Amino acid sequence: MKTAVPCYYHLDVDVSPERVAQVRRILAAHLRYWDLETLVEPVCRGAELLLRAIDEHATDKRISIEMWWNGQHLITAVGGDDRRLRPDQDLRSCLERIAAMSDGWGCCATDTGSKVIWFSQRARSGERVPLVPTAPTPSLREVLRVPRELPAAALAAPAPEAYGVLAAAR
Repeated sequence: MKTAVPCYYHLDVDVSPERVAQVRRILAAHLRYWDLETLVEPVCRGAELLLRAIDEHATDKRISIEMWWNGQHLITAVGGDDRRLRPDQDLRSCLERIAAMSDGWGCCATDTGSKVIWFSQRARSGERVPLVPTAPTPSLREVLRVPRELPAAALAAPAPEAYGVLAAAR
């Protein structure tokens, strides 16, 4: 089962082609630590797409990456301070691919003029739980006791002294 404990991670990085792979490994390690193994590939692929597009189009390469896990959804946000970067024009193909592979996405500007691009992935809680229960395996350490020491035929025969008591009672 996935953990229901909310988690948060923040990373500031200067984007360069060499750093993209490093950031991917860092995000993957945090997702594995949060027990979200199934989300590693889509989240890292989306973050890698954004980082490569920002590296290609932005003049200010300083960005922040944040991840929030609320128990059902993982939201990944990439924000930068480049005022000249226009996501609707410069990052159009990147955003189309992110929209196709995520459950939700968006882009917004902050009061300071920076832009934030986010996408979310839903984690299904039953992915790691087996659908069919397994049968218990017998253990050799368990020994069942025999209910009686004497065989059933010996118990069925009347005892000699009991026969005498019944005959005297007649």
